[in-house]
This record gives sequence, structure tokens and C-alpha cells, in this order.
Amino acid sequence: MTETFKEEGQLPDLILNGVGSAGGGSYDQVLIDGVGKVVDSLTARLFKANGQIRVQGGLEAGEMEVSGIMNLEGSLKTGRMKLEGLLHIDGSFKGESCALNGLVTVRGDCELEELRGEGGFTVEGLLSVGLADIRLNGAWQVREIGAESLKVRRVNQSMWNRLIGGIIPKLKSELKAKSIEGDHLDLEYTTADVVRGNDVIIGEGCSIGLVEYRSGLSVQSGARVGKEVKTGD
Repeated sequence: MTETFKEEGQLPDLILNGVGSAGGGSYDQVLIDGVGKVVDSLTARLFKANGQIRVQGGLEAGEMEVSGIMNLEGSLKTGRMKLEGLLHIDGSFKGESCALNGLVTVRGDCELEELRGEGGFTVEGLLSVGLADIRLNGAWQVREIGAESLKVRRVNQSMWNRLIGGIIPKLKSELKAKSIEGDHLDLEYTTADVVRGNDVIIGEGCSIGLVEYRSGLSVQSGARVGKEVKTGD
């Protein structure tokens, strides 16, 4: 462990290389490369980690970049986050933007201004997002989704991925939710009990029980909708 102290009044840096552990606290930069464990909660301007990381508490970071596997035994609050790998959050997740290439599990609610990327996402609570552009490459399971704009597509998959997805349903590249509400909804490979929106497109691979729309609805070939209801004027 290396704890670099700066001028008086400035926060120190926390640097972990190889295999090591450190205490929590407030830092300017937290830089982890290897197998690292932080005992207690962390606050940092920049959190950057590569490898296998465990934080035994919550994390608040202005900017965050993770490449590898990270387990957070608390809640996460961040500005911009970039993930390449796996992230497990025992608490809630609140942030400005998330650029995803991997798998995320959130035990609580998730609130983001922007969510873009490819992979899989599990939220046991509510997912509230301003703009979401999702590329399915794994299972997305969310209890409820509230979004201003939500676009869901499936990325091109190899024959091997399609074969494995057929054998193990958990790995199927699809979005499952009990309810989805938003202004502009453009969905593919989505299963939901209820979809409510202003302008709604139900595309290929969708299975929706009820669609309520205010302005426009397009149900494309390869989609199933149980009931359509136009609301408002």
C-alpha cells in the first residue's frame, strides 16, 4: 500500500499494487492494480481499479473506471463511470453516466442520468434513467423501469452464444421487467407485463402483456402484444 500525502489541506492518494489491503476514508485518487481490499467506506475524486477489488463499505467517487471484478458491500454514488468486467453492488447505485461493457448486479435501486453499453444488468429494485441505449449481450432483469428515453437492441451474437443461450435460459440476451414506463420507448427482445409511454415501438422478439400509449404505437413483425390501449386525448 502506498498512501501519498500532498500539501496541507489536500487529500492524499491511495495506491495499491499487487496484493494488498487498506483502510477506507477520503482520498483524492484511489488507484488499485491487482488484488485489493479496502476495509470500510471510501470517498475519492478519482477511483481507478484493474484486477479483483473488494470494498467493505460504500463508495462515492467523482469519476470511476473499473476493469476486472469488483464487489462493493454498500452503495455506490458516482459521477461518470466506465466498466469493463463485473460489478456487484450490495446497496443502491446512483450516478450521472455509466458506460458499460460487462455485467452489473444492484441489490437496491439504480438511478442514472445516462446508461449506454453492452452486457447484462440486474436491478432488484427500480431502475430510473434519463437516457438509456442498451445493447443486449446477456440477461437484463429489472423489476421496474422508468425512463425518459429507452432503446433496446440485441448485439450480433456468434452461433456459440446463441447455442449456450438456448441451453441455459439465464444467459439469453433479453430484457425482463414487470413494468416499463417512459416518454420514448423503442424496444426489442423485451418481456414485460406492462409498457406505458408516449411514443412506443414494440419490435422483434418482444412479448408484452399490455401496452398503454398516448401518442403513437408501432408493433413490428416478430412482436407479441396482448392488449393495446390508447390513453389521453
